[in-house]
Amino acid sequence: MKQKNQIIFWILVVVLLTLVFGISYKSFLQAFYFVSFLFPVILGTSRFFNYYLVPRYLMKKNYLKFGLYSIYTIIISMYLEMMVIYLVFMLLANYQYKNMTPVTTNIFVLALIMYGIVFLNAFILLIKIYFDNQKNLHVLEAEKEIKGKGYILVRANRKTVKILFDDIEYLESMGDYVKIHTSLQRKVITHEKISILSKRLPDDFIQIHRSYIVNRNKIQSFSKEQLTLMDAVLPISRTFKQKVFHTLNRK
Repeated sequence: MKQKNQIIFWILVVVLLTLVFGISYKSFLQAFYFVSFLFPVILGTSRFFNYYLVPRYLMKKNYLKFGLYSIYTIIISMYLEMMVIYLVFMLLANYQYKNMTPVTTNIFVLALIMYGIVFLNAFILLIKIYFDNQKNLHVLEAEKEIKGKGYILVRANRKTVKILFDDIEYLESMGDYVKIHTSLQRKVITHEKISILSKRLPDDFIQIHRSYIVNRNKIQSFSKEQLTLMDAVLPISRTFKQKVFHTLNRK
């Protein structure tokens, strides 16, 4: 969940627990104090379970370690709950057991409440992951469809310009602009970053420098430091050298 959504979720948890325990305490102020003691245990358990155990072990199908560490987590969290009960006994009940309510002294009930919240948080996170994956899938499908058309559409001079991939020799970064050099002796300047345009190009285009992406079908010759196109000689940077050589030698 995003930071804002997390904050809203946990505020709702605090409010709901205060209402639930307020009925038992017959005092929402006392219930709020109790929840203030219990909340760090719930939050810590949820964060550890959902952001550490699940992605590190469950998602990687390491079920043995996930089960083992989950048991450890339950034991430790219940021990922390006992400490909370003891603190409440000292600070809120003034060492008078009669001032404690049955709900707040039952560690198993508190454990059920806590893990109900933990699993609710896990369910919400799984829903978010599902929708994020669906969104990414649609984006990838859209990009694949665009690449399969054989051309790219860019904005230039307040118009949408269609450029065939086969006509492009190379792209040159100019800060927030990109100059597209074509074999038709035409140069198209678009207000986009080269890193964004690279995602819309097929595999025939390779980046040889942070400022250059070339159509490898247009390359006439290459060395360790540079490559030659019909109308340009472009440098190969150290960052991309290994990948460029691997790609070109595989052609």
